[in-house]
Amino acid sequence: MTGSIRLAVVLLAGVLALAPSGGGPEAQPAGAPAGPRAAAKGDRSQPLTVDADRMERYGKESLVVFVGNVVARQDNAVQYADRMEVYLDEKGDGVVRAISTGGVRIITRDCRTGTAKRAEYYELEQRVVLVGDARVWQDDNVVSGDTITIYLAEDRSIVQGAQQERVKAVFYPREDSKKGGPTSTASEPCRN
Repeated sequence: MTGSIRLAVVLLAGVLALAPSGGGPEAQPAGAPAGPRAAAKGDRSQPLTVDADRMERYGKESLVVFVGNVVARQDNAVQYADRMEVYLDEKGDGVVRAISTGGVRIITRDCRTGTAKRAEYYELEQRVVLVGDARVWQDDNVVSGDTITIYLAEDRSIVQGAQQERVKAVFYPREDSKKGGPTSTASEPCRN
């Protein structure tokens, strides 16, 4: 099939698990991976829309594979990848797990950006794993390592380095809005 396939699927689970809403920068340190407080506030009943060059459905495996220039959007968050595998529950109406590979880039509702070679989302555990040159940043703040694991329900993240490379984090002090400095809100468009 040629051209772009547009599939709008209403799923209660989010492939874009890094899609927190509201919360703003005071909910968590800027640049830190998104946590459950923000994710719990997101409207996960919003449709998941996936654009790709090709879609393959494997009914027996409850698997939908999107290939080529994949762009997934849900509730003002977006994920880009070369390939995305979405594993559905037995009824086919909810996501159990999603695996994205190839140039993975995620932009959250609160303007955080994450990149990795691979992103894995596990609905039951509410866990997101960014693998391979994983990096999460907002403005100038950045956290990087070989693997970033985010436990959404526990408001906890673990960043692991590789054998030859250590974990790196850079956090800049936030300017206080009372002093006239800039502040970031989820309703403002991202500058990415």
